[in-house]
Formats: sequence, C-alpha cells, structure tokens
Amino acid sequence: MKIIRLLAALLLFTGAGLIGFAQQRTIKVACIGDSVTYGYGIEDRENNSYPSQLQRMLGEGYEVGNFGKSGATLLRKGHRPYMQQQEFADAMKFGGDIAVIHLGLNDTDPRNWPNYRDEFVEDYLALIDSVRKANPYVRIMIARMSPITPKHHRFISGTRQWHSEIQKAIETVAEAAGVRLIDFHQGLYARPDLLPDSLHPNTEGAGILALTVCSAITGDFEGLRMPSVYSDNMVLQRGIPLKFSGTADAGTEVHVTLEGPFRRIKTQAVADADGRWETSVRPLKAATGITLTIEGGGRKLVYENVAAGEVWVCSGQSNMAFMVCESSDAGPTPSDPDLRFFDMKAMWHTNNVRWDDEAIASVQRLEYYRPAGWAACREDNVQTFSAVGYHFGKMLRDSLDVPVGLICNAVGGSAAESWIDRNTLETEFPAIFNNWLGNDFIQDWVRGRAALNIGYPESGATRHPYEPCYLFESGIAPLEKFPVKGVVWYQGESNAHNMEAHEKLFTLLVDSWRSYWDNPQMPFHFVQLSSLNRPSWPWFRDSQRRLAEAVPHCGMAVSSDVGDSLDVHPRQKKPVGERLGRIALHDDYGFKTVPCGPVFTKATARKGQVVVEFGYAEGLKTSDGKELRCFEIGDAYGIFHPAQARIEGTKVIIETDGMTPRYIRYAWQPFTRANLVNGDGLPASTFRTEIE
Repeated sequence: MKIIRLLAALLLFTGAGLIGFAQQRTIKVACIGDSVTYGYGIEDRENNSYPSQLQRMLGEGYEVGNFGKSGATLLRKGHRPYMQQQEFADAMKFGGDIAVIHLGLNDTDPRNWPNYRDEFVEDYLALIDSVRKANPYVRIMIARMSPITPKHHRFISGTRQWHSEIQKAIETVAEAAGVRLIDFHQGLYARPDLLPDSLHPNTEGAGILALTVCSAITGDFEGLRMPSVYSDNMVLQRGIPLKFSGTADAGTEVHVTLEGPFRRIKTQAVADADGRWETSVRPLKAATGITLTIEGGGRKLVYENVAAGEVWVCSGQSNMAFMVCESSDAGPTPSDPDLRFFDMKAMWHTNNVRWDDEAIASVQRLEYYRPAGWAACREDNVQTFSAVGYHFGKMLRDSLDVPVGLICNAVGGSAAESWIDRNTLETEFPAIFNNWLGNDFIQDWVRGRAALNIGYPESGATRHPYEPCYLFESGIAPLEKFPVKGVVWYQGESNAHNMEAHEKLFTLLVDSWRSYWDNPQMPFHFVQLSSLNRPSWPWFRDSQRRLAEAVPHCGMAVSSDVGDSLDVHPRQKKPVGERLGRIALHDDYGFKTVPCGPVFTKATARKGQVVVEFGYAEGLKTSDGKELRCFEIGDAYGIFHPAQARIEGTKVIIETDGMTPRYIRYAWQPFTRANLVNGDGLPASTFRTEIE
C-alpha cells in the first residue's frame, strides 16, 4: 500500500519531471530553513533533527538533506539572510526534487519585521525562484511557521503579533507562487512542552514536523479515520445542515450514507492534500434507528442505532462532574433509550495526591480523558453521570419528546482559563501564561493542587489539567466540532478569588467556544455559584448576574437556595439541572414557561421608601412563607444596614426609616438564607446596585 502511495506522490510531478525521476535512483528532498530545520538544541541532532527523522520515515528511495541555518532570516535585508549563507548555496547545489522550506521565525526579530515587512513576500518569491532554477522540476512545499510560546522573552513586546502577520504573508506566498502550503504550526501548538526554550522543538517535536512532511510527500494519513466522538448510539443534532468531517489518505473519495426512517441520504467528499475531508447533508428531523456508514480507501465504518435530536455539552468543574449517585435528590432514574451520554471521565483525578510518572507522562501528551463512547441511559450508567447534566437532559426529553444527547467533560477544580483556546488567550490575555504555577491571576488553591499533583518543581513537569488552555486542547478540540445545540456550564469556584479577571475570562470562554463551533449565537447557559462561607462569593455571584445580562444568548440558573455553608458541593442537584432546562426550553425552544426567578431591574427612591422592581415576578412570595429576609440599604459611604421589606404585587417595598439610602443589596451573605421567589418557586439572584 505504501508503495502505491509513493507512486501516486510521483505522479504529482509534471510529465517532464517523470523522465528525470526515471533516470534517478533516489528522490532528493532538500530541507531548507533556520535553526528548527537545523535541529538546534536537540540532543544528537544529526540523528534526531526533523530532516534526519524524515529520512527514516521515507526510507530507501529518498535522500534527505538538511540545509538549516540557525538564526537565518527570509528577509534579504534581515540580520542573517538565508540566501547569503553557505547552506543556501549547498541546497542549490543539491538540487532537490522536493524542497521543504521553513523560514520566518527569525524575521520576528525587531531588527527585521518592523523595518522590512513590505519586502517579505517578494523575498520569499525570490528564494522560490532560486530553488526552481536549481531544479526546474522541483516540487516545493513551504511551511507555516512552528509556534513561539508565551514564555519567549519578546512574545508580548511584538513577537506574537509579528508571528501572526508573517503566517499570513506565507499563505500569500504559497498562493502567488503556486506551491504547496504545509503546516508546521498545528501539530506543535498544543504542545508547548515540546518547545523547551519556547522556540525550538525537542526530539519528539521534531518527529511531529517530520511526520507532517512525510504525509505531505506520500499522501499517507493512516487511512479513513473519524473523531473519537463518533460511535454507535450517538446523537446527531437535528434541524441544521449536518456536517461530517474526518481524515483519509490524500485524494481518497469518501462516501457518507445515512439510512433510517427516511429516504436514504448519500453524500461524498474527497480528502484534500492535507488528508482532510468534509461534507454535509440536509437537516434531519428527530429520529431513531439510523445507520451511518462512512467508507473510503478500502475502509468501512458503520455506526448503528444512531439518533437525531438535541445535543448539549455539559461542562465546568466538580459541581457539574458531581454524579447522580452522589446527590441527595436524584429520585427514580429509569432507563431511557433516547437519553444518551458521551461521558468523558478523567484518567487522573485531581485529588490531594502526587501523581505517579505514568500519570504525569500521560498528561504531558494531552492524554487526560479515558476513551468514551455513546451509551443510552440505563439504571446503572446514569448513576455515574453528571447529576446536573442528567436532570437537564431529562427535562428536555420530557418536554421535547425527542432524543437528547449529552456530552460531559467536566473536571473537578478546573478554572475558566483552562477551557479557553490558546490563540484567544495569547491574543487577549497573554499575562495568564506568565509562570502559571505562580501567577496571581490563577487561584492559589488551583496552583497548589496542580503543583502537588505533578510534583513541581522536583519533577520538572508543568502540564496539568488546570494549566491555561489545557482542557480546551484535551477535552474540547478532540470533539472536532461535533455539531451541538449549546452548552450548560457550572464553574466559577476556582475563579472566585478574582471576579474582575473572571469577568474577562468568562467572556473569552464563551467567545472561544462559539468560534470553535462556528456559531456566534450558540446558547451558553450557566449556574451561578451557590451559598458557601467564602467572603468573596456575594461579589462573585453578582458579577455572574451581570455577565448573564451582558453576554448575548446566556442564561443563568440561581442555586444559592440549595447551597451548603460548609460544603462546596451542595448535594441537591435536581433543581439546578431543571432550572437550566427551564432556561433552555424558554430561550432556545420557544416554550412559554417561566425561565428563572425574579430578575432585578431597578430600585427607585420615593418618600421614605425604596421600590424594587423585578422581571419574571408574577406571584412574588417568600419560599418559606415567612417575612422577607436579606434586603439591606446602604448610605453614601457604602455602609449597609438590614432593611424591613415587604411584597406588593410584583414589587418589593423597603422602608428607609428616615435614612437617605444610596445603595441596596440582596442576599449579600456568602451563605445566604434569602427567601424571595416567584410564583414558580424560583429564587431571586444576589444583587447590589445604586438606587435611582
């Protein structure tokens, strides 16, 4: 099979070129570049640089030459122009049949890009012309640059931005010159551990680059493969054009067939030069008993008992991971063949222990979750599924009467920054990367637990699920944009020390996931922190309330009434999941149900009183039938006093008792016994505001 692929690779050359190859015993591959190509910093670089590893991958019939020059610039006016180096002359003399060019990293130096950026495209084209003169039949590949990590000393001062600009310029060059564009960035981007000095790959990283080039030359991408989220019993999102994507050997024709209680649906695609393919089918109606078949290149993948319905991601930290068997109010949990789980469990729990070497090595490789598959809800497996997720999904099942699929990847103790994609954080919040195990943006408990798990600094390992970006890269990216309706989120405990940072991080998180799923209006509903004796929590809960108002297509479920003063894991999860369900049914499915408790709108002063108004306030009452509790008014200096409050229709009236109040707040206790609810028994949120 490999011989066939190699022959196919040869056919990519021009007919004139084939004559030349017929006269040669080997195909010469010239690796042109800077220190990354040279193998700077790699132990035994003669054998472990990417060109050396490429030679072993390609095997007999190929001769790979390493023409890397440390510090070389693509720019001819740069501080070390590649075209003026001996390595360039040697590469031209070599006259490769295939040329792989990786340049641009050193052009990010402030001596170069700021001064000569306008000449980059022209200079790159000149280099390509030189390579073609050396061998008119050469097949040229130019690479998107390998990453530069935030630890680099110039990252914030300009390198990050210039690196991005040069990447775009390289894409322009590929189009202008009509050459193949390959990617040295993607394979290393989520693995900063493979770039020990922030710039140069180690042996393993060089191996990833070698494999990238080898696959580009041979078209071998290990045959037809689908993301791990595809399995029997999966739920496909109904009502939208449904995308299917995967990888296959370059040029493979892939056929997708759906059979079920509808006319057979067939579509096809061809894997591109990078082994990627994508196709789509018309929106599906809710259905069960679907068989999905994907075949190509001699491989056939068959997925049975597939359903079409509603798919939601359930994510966050431990209160979302909290299982049905751990809750106190689950009630009966009957089997339901049309409520289905894709339960991503961590291989290594973030308990108060030091991990062994196997765990540390696995985490370094982004292998954090156990292999998972879709399964229908049964009395046994439901017990180990997210309690909040289960009750949310059950409410959708009961109300919509369609199949519901839940993907749960929550991780106990995880902070918001661990769930945001790398590019977003590098662009919008680069300071979060600065010595993350000693960074005050990150909660001290989070840093301490991570350091304990990986034995830092003794072990030298720095990768951990709490690391910025880590859970996006290990728990979101592997979903490969599997179509979903929306997200339910329960997290914040590990960011409550700094609500200002969280306000930015939460917004970035929502934007990150909406961008990933290419859905700027994707519902993102979340749970407000409950009650607990932690001083910062009233401020944090109020911040979450304001975020729900500010971020479009976000709904917030209040949980303060089911909190526990001593336990960060309240055991009543059913009302929390059902409150999320109410929000989704109202906001996303058009149900006329009341989505939430009383929502504060404004507070107005009148003679001797403050009138507080709410939305969703029909049937306003107290949860226990007693007098209203936990309203306070504050003077101009922000000194608050308990206030006497009563309900009048849909409003709350507060007596000022001769005081001239400026502020009002409600449920402003870490653990609160506030009791204002609406006619549906749903609680009002903590809030603090200035009186109008």
